[in-house]
Amino acid sequence: MRLVRIINQNRQQTMTLTHTQKTKKSGMTLIELTVVILVLLSLISILFVGARAWKRGSDRAGCIMNIRNVQQGMRSFQNMNGHSAGETVPGALREIVGPGKFVESQPTCPGTGTYSYMDDELPLSGALYMSCSLSAQEKHIPTDFGDW
Repeated sequence: MRLVRIINQNRQQTMTLTHTQKTKKSGMTLIELTVVILVLLSLISILFVGARAWKRGSDRAGCIMNIRNVQQGMRSFQNMNGHSAGETVPGALREIVGPGKFVESQPTCPGTGTYSYMDDELPLSGALYMSCSLSAQEKHIPTDFGDW
């Protein structure tokens, strides 16, 4: 704090003034606060975009695992019962999917798609028994399934 003394001409009175200079207050201005909020919002939006991409990727991986499990269950049913590829077996889907069967429960697509089956027809080698409705737009289909 700076003190200033003013002495009049007669030197009879002395006056002391304090706070003669304007001091800067600490804190943020409204514009600085707005800029900080905008930066934080842009970082949060980038985070949401990344999380959405991660979710789509994990949904795709889960869907492909469901397709693979049903495909392997169908091949196990085919091998254990002596059926050939391309053969029509009445009630094949009921024998493959269900409690105590090759696939324990009806799979559901994690990406809100629906599954369709070949029902009673066992697919040829290199073809899938089950497919997802999201296989076209979100690539819910395995890239290589020849050895399934």
